[in-house]
Amino acid sequence: MENIIEINHLSKSFGEVKAVQDLSFRVKEGELFAFLGINGAGKSTTINIMCAQLTKDEGEVVIDGHSLDKDSDFIKNEIGVVFQDSLLDSALSVYDNLQSRASLYGIFGEDFKKRLYELAKILDFEDLLKRTLGKLSGGQRRRIDVARALIHKPKILILDEPTTGLDPRTRKMLWNVIDDLRKSENMTVFLTTHYMEEASEADYIIILDSGKICAEGTPLELKNAHTGDFITLYNVSEEKIKALGFPYEAIRDAYRISVPNTASATELILKHPELFSDYEITKGKMDDVFLSVTGKSLVGGAER
Repeated sequence: MENIIEINHLSKSFGEVKAVQDLSFRVKEGELFAFLGINGAGKSTTINIMCAQLTKDEGEVVIDGHSLDKDSDFIKNEIGVVFQDSLLDSALSVYDNLQSRASLYGIFGEDFKKRLYELAKILDFEDLLKRTLGKLSGGQRRRIDVARALIHKPKILILDEPTTGLDPRTRKMLWNVIDDLRKSENMTVFLTTHYMEEASEADYIIILDSGKICAEGTPLELKNAHTGDFITLYNVSEEKIKALGFPYEAIRDAYRISVPNTASATELILKHPELFSDYEITKGKMDDVFLSVTGKSLVGGAER
């Protein structure tokens, strides 16, 4: 796969605050790319620069082979963005909101109607077209936000915390639509999220802290590098667990042991087979990776 996004030595400061510091990374065409960090880590600044909404201090941004410095209009047409806060007009109907957006890309008449009804079908808002946006529920509005971002068939979809506050059913529906578009149109998805289960599905992850990359890799690479494995044992006494010499915690009717890696887990099982009649082995989660790398928990975007 070719790189559709190339960021080279990007920097941006606001007075004495260095929001982005010498940032370089690549995003491959068609992949789900996760960009993680607490609020203030530099995620939104980077996105706003990529979308030509904010000027950079230094560095280079190349989108689909075009330099942001020379072809910002081209790049704007390549990207669709679902921002944290909706940009739709609450006083207008769903139809009028999307018609207004489509006109900015030169989509009118029958071409607009065809695209509108395609999106209305896959995002399940056919019965909402005449409704005033301000009267919709949060989940309904989010579907319209996604339609707004997709109206011009962008090659890159930027999702800035797209599912925060949504119910599980709406979250699942939105992700099904996005996954289908990635498969059918080879659309690239650039995601920021505070839901680590969403980040775990990414092809590649970058973790930012104070405007710098502090870790990157596939979910498996990050888990192997920054967390261990966990063995959950059932029907074993705490005395026997303690004698194994590994950190552990009691969880309901079992004990969970922390081991450095899968090889250590295998060695432990082979040494003490009598204890392992009922057990599970799991890898650390992305929450554990984030905490290990940054020393912070990613909960609602705030440091804890």
